[in-house]
Amino acid sequence: MRIPVVHGARTEEIELVPSKIIGIGQNYRAHALEMGKGIPQEPLMFLKPRSAMIADGGRIVRPSKYDRVDYEGELGVVIGTRASHVSKADALDVVMGFTCVNDVTVRDLQKTDGQWTRAKGFDTFCPLGPRIVGGLDPSKLRIATRVNGTTKQDSSTSDLIFDVPTLIAFVSQHMTLEVGDVISTGTPAGVGNLSIGDLVEVEIEGIGVLANVVVA
Repeated sequence: MRIPVVHGARTEEIELVPSKIIGIGQNYRAHALEMGKGIPQEPLMFLKPRSAMIADGGRIVRPSKYDRVDYEGELGVVIGTRASHVSKADALDVVMGFTCVNDVTVRDLQKTDGQWTRAKGFDTFCPLGPRIVGGLDPSKLRIATRVNGTTKQDSSTSDLIFDVPTLIAFVSQHMTLEVGDVISTGTPAGVGNLSIGDLVEVEIEGIGVLANVVVA
């Protein structure tokens, strides 16, 4: 996927080809409560396939036989340096930049399967963009999700249970992070169902707006 990378006044376009997309579940305090879950003791990781990625402006294909196909606006961390067993203190040094992610999820399958691969792995279920921005402080970025212009999620990364450096350090203890890998850091409260024809927008301070239409 071609995507612009912004570093200060300089912009270049790269081909983003992650070896893996690592999702983090239940990582905002309010969302953990919303989903009826406790506060996790350590980050809850899952993987989304690269085939789920679509760009800003791409179409989210909604499977027809499920009651709940939810949007989940998230801050994405794009890795810029191959990294293993990174310390929390050094974690931000391996970051290329930050982007918007929509971790689309079939809630029906998440409940019945007991694990999240199928629920979150459909083609088009990882919109990402509109750009990658380096040099941001990820500790206090406003994040909002709108559906057809109505705000559904409105929070800040300051509500993360495990912050970005903690996540990078944790993930890199278990698997090597390759250049282009994406860590999607979790979603705030306010998730909800998408219908065919909806326009869903994820906006993060300093990055921009990721906009995608839902189709059959």
